[in-house]
Amino acid sequence: MNGTVETKDFQPIERLAIIGIGLIGASIALGARKRGLARHIAIADRSPTNLARAEELGLGDSYHAGADAAVKDADLVICCVPVGASGDVAREIARGLMPGAIVSDVGSVKGSVVAQMAPHLPKSVHFIPGHPVAGTEFSGPDAGLPDLFVKRWCILTPPDDVDESAKERLIGFWTALGAMVECMSAEHHDLVLAITSHVPHLIAYNIVGTADDLEAVTESEVMKFSAGGFRDFTRIAASDPTMWRDVFLNNREAVIEVLGRFTEDLIALQRAIRWGEGDKLFDLFTRTRAIRRGIIDLGQETEAPDFGRGGER
Repeated sequence: MNGTVETKDFQPIERLAIIGIGLIGASIALGARKRGLARHIAIADRSPTNLARAEELGLGDSYHAGADAAVKDADLVICCVPVGASGDVAREIARGLMPGAIVSDVGSVKGSVVAQMAPHLPKSVHFIPGHPVAGTEFSGPDAGLPDLFVKRWCILTPPDDVDESAKERLIGFWTALGAMVECMSAEHHDLVLAITSHVPHLIAYNIVGTADDLEAVTESEVMKFSAGGFRDFTRIAASDPTMWRDVFLNNREAVIEVLGRFTEDLIALQRAIRWGEGDKLFDLFTRTRAIRRGIIDLGQETEAPDFGRGGER
């Protein structure tokens, strides 16, 4: 393929099928194209508009309204659909999968995805759920970025009886896209993501909604003075509503567990403010500042004033 950057030591996938061409699907396609990771990229999407736009952007080599057609003869299939649609997609692609194919996904909930997809997939394929911990608040084919996964984590949750060669092949693919890969159980993944992603998003949606409902503060004031911190809540709260609705409904146990702990801590914080307990506030802010510095040290953020976002579109 012209204009690619060959990735050392990775043998290209003969046919990569991407089901769903939003931000993550488009970024996988662009990253694979840039690095020469697939000889043929087949794209499927239920939205005729998204599929047509993907073709206009040249994201793939073939385009399919039906996911079953896209996965025909595919070595690697990555489902990039909302978590709640995982079961329907598994049923659709099952009849088109070839023996030995690797089937994965990108959902930020894993236990529910396994429960939805595994019963419908043939035993002859290797089902290895995945979650690239990367993204922006933008969605759709135009939101794709070829380097979205560079120096970001991708979590895989392989079953206990996983075929090791298939697992290593998928690890190699994500590594070639620039990601750092870690494996864990689906249950542990869902608890980790509840605290690091899901509940923070829920809080962001809630605080932005509170501002919208607060009659004493006008909408123009909210926007004018948003640099005080509100701006960054709005960035998170601008994420795809369909995706996040499905995330909360499909990871409800872990989210409710973490929300319970958060609520207890919030009440304690309210009490400290009410009673003027400055030492408790100072201790909390010191601990949280250390976590922020740790995130920066691990290369998962920058110290730039724009919080690492660069040029937003």
